[in-house]
Formats: sequence, C-alpha cells, structure tokens
Amino acid sequence: MSTKARPLVVLNIVGLTPSLLGKNTPHINRVINDGFLATLDGVFPAVTCTAQASMLTGKRPTEHGIVANGWYFRDLAEVWLWRQSNHLVKGEKVWEQARKEFKDFSCAKMFWWYNMYSSADYSVTPRPLYPADGRKIMGIYTAPTELKQTLEKDLGPFPMFNFWGPAADIRSSEWIAASAKKTFDLHQPTLSLVYLPHLDYNLQRLGPDDPAIAEDVAAIDSVAGDLIDHFRTKGAEVLIVSEYGIEQADGHVHINRILRENGYLAVQQSLSWELLDAGASRAFAMADHQIAHVYITDPHDIPKVRQLLEKTPGIERVLGFEEKAEWGVAHERSGELVAIAEPNHWFTYYYWLDENSAPDFATSVDIHRKPGYDPVELFLDPSLHFPKLKIGWRLLQKQLGLRMLMDVIPLTPDLVKGTHGRLPDSAERGPLLISSRKELAKDRYSMLDVKKLIIQHLH
Repeated sequence: MSTKARPLVVLNIVGLTPSLLGKNTPHINRVINDGFLATLDGVFPAVTCTAQASMLTGKRPTEHGIVANGWYFRDLAEVWLWRQSNHLVKGEKVWEQARKEFKDFSCAKMFWWYNMYSSADYSVTPRPLYPADGRKIMGIYTAPTELKQTLEKDLGPFPMFNFWGPAADIRSSEWIAASAKKTFDLHQPTLSLVYLPHLDYNLQRLGPDDPAIAEDVAAIDSVAGDLIDHFRTKGAEVLIVSEYGIEQADGHVHINRILRENGYLAVQQSLSWELLDAGASRAFAMADHQIAHVYITDPHDIPKVRQLLEKTPGIERVLGFEEKAEWGVAHERSGELVAIAEPNHWFTYYYWLDENSAPDFATSVDIHRKPGYDPVELFLDPSLHFPKLKIGWRLLQKQLGLRMLMDVIPLTPDLVKGTHGRLPDSAERGPLLISSRKELAKDRYSMLDVKKLIIQHLH
C-alpha cells in the first residue's frame, strides 16, 4: 500500500460529446485548457447501466454482466429494468482496487447506478418508498443511513419528479451536485463519483440538432463549473466522462408487435387490458433504446425469428451467438438474439395491437412495470387540453387518500427526437473524456480505460 491518494472527482455528464463543446461550456473548457480532451470509444450497448459498469470495472458486458439497463430474469420469468443492487455487477470495482493501493482511501458514489449494497464508503441514490396503502413517496437511499437525514435537512427532499418524467430538468442535477459537495465537505472521500443527467432529457425530447439544446449545455456547464471550482479549491483533480452521444431520432420499430403478429409473443388478458406474458412467449423483446434483447424459448425458433427480424424495416442487424461474442455481450443475461436498430431509429416496448388494450401503466411514468425502456415518459400527452389541471386533480386525489393513476403520458413514439444505444458513427458525436492531468493526455481512450485512468489520477 502506497501513500495517501490525492482527491479526485469524476463527473459523469450524460450525453456530453465533443460536438457540444464551445462557447456554452466555459467552465468545462477551463479543465480542457489545463489538461486535455480525448474522444472515448464506448462499449456496446451504449446505454447508462452498461457504460457505467464498464467504466468502473474495466470490463465488457460479457464479463460484468450488465447487458443493458435491464434484462429478462429467466428464473423469475420477468423483465426487470433499473435494478439497484451492486451485486449484479461482476468484477472488481475501481474503489476496491484503489483501497488496496492507497491508505485511508474512501469513495463516495453519488447517483451512479447499481449504488445499493456496494462496497463504496458513501452511497446516495434515488429510492422511492412504497407504503402498504399504495402510496409512492419520493426519496433517496444512502449508506450510511444517517447521510440521508443530513442531506435532506440541508438540501430539502430530492426532486424525483425532476429526475425523470415530463418535468425532468436541471433541478435534479443541481441537487445531486449540492449533495456531492456536502458529502465531500463532511467526509472528505478520496474519490467522488458524481452523475449529472440533465443533458439526457432534452437531447431525447428535442434531438441534438435543436438550437434549444445550447441552453441545456450552458445550464449543465454552470452546475459542473460550480462543482469543479469547489473540488479544485480543496486540491482535487477533475475527470469528466460521458456515457454516449445521442443521435437524431426519425423512426421507431415496434419489435414486440412484429413478434406477436407472427405468433411468437403471448399476452394475458387482465381486467380491460393486456399484459405481456414473457414466460409463455416463444419469443419477445426487451427493448432498450436502439437495441433489443430477443429471448427465445425453443432453440429451433432462433433461425426463423432471426430471419423475420433481419427483413424488418428499421432493424440494421441481428446478432447471433458468434456475433454477440464479437460485440462483447455474450452473457447468459443477453437474449438469444440481439437486434440493433438502423441509424436514427429506436425500439419501443409496445406489444398491444389495439391502443384500447394498452395496460394502465403505459400512460404513466412507470419504469419498473414496463418490460422495456420508454422515452415517451419524458412527454405530457399533447391531447390533454388542461394537463396541469388534470395533474392537480390527480394530486388532490392522492392527498385525500384515494387511489389514483397519473395517466398523463401519451402513446406517441413519434414525439421522441433523440436516441442512443448504437455505437456512434462519428467520434465528435460520441462520448468523451476530459482530464485536469495534462501528462496523461491522449487523443483517444477506450471506456474500458477509465478504471485504470482513475487509479492513475489518484497517484
């Protein structure tokens, strides 16, 4: 074990690419001027949970097992997205290696995913509470437990509705940044991992080519700049990373409807709607942005399903057993096939053939019940004449103790203008790495190098 490490803050600014840097990023530019900017070769699929697990372990999904933001748990016959337990991520994490190399080392993991029950010293992550009366109370999970009380006392409750959904905006990133500063000042962690999601929202709502994105870039630069100044004043180095770039979305593919129309996907009638019956399906897809894991019960169906998908408009390619190994997703959690959308296309999770048969959760923000990722949750239904009045009425019902459904999300995938998941066609539109350490400069790094680079920054 060597001497004490120098402090380091790693800012994960989701969606930031070299093409977005410029006059709207003066604070980030200062770090580049002191150190360097490099493009970052991402991992496949280019989604949050996979990218973060790869950066923190230095491994591909084949090894760490995070094949997407969720997958089909075969033993449960259920699809689960956005799980929280760090036990799902295999491989040595960067803070575990650092603890072996530096004395008095500690790590604060601020809103990076798979944040519960990790071996990090300080953890903060969104975690609603679900009382037995059916309520959903927004909140956070922290380790140690008393950190929650400290943060909420000083900062107020975490603005969960600004973290995801139609109201998602800069306020969630501001709260996360403030909590990172507070945790650093209280506990002096050697390594602070800070997740700033703001750019992700309007890049998906509006698309990267919309002029209004400049305002979002300036907003997150301001939040990042305040963090950078705070940490550098305390002697910390700075490392900025991003997970992926977002490309314009012009089309979508209803992959589960295709499988259903061809007799592979099964549903259960439940009240007045249909539920995907994954365990009874010969084949179904867990859709996640521009990739879809296709789970197939009978191996004899694999060639037929592959042929069906390969001729489907909007699907660029389908990975089988050998291709999954080449692309780094040859893991038991992956589907028997992995479909990749064409450029500017993405996969919906929709499996119903009649909109009247859509389940009740389809028109709400419900990231755990939906058997796939749904970016339409970022929008209010444009057909609602008085959406704020309806939301107010639903909240009043909730306050009165009545059961209510916040059914304000449209079933209109055409609204989505930005997407990701494919590997980028251009480095300028892909993820990046920015460091305050000029002596480590290179023009290009791999996402798998991030773990090693963090260790180098600590020396």
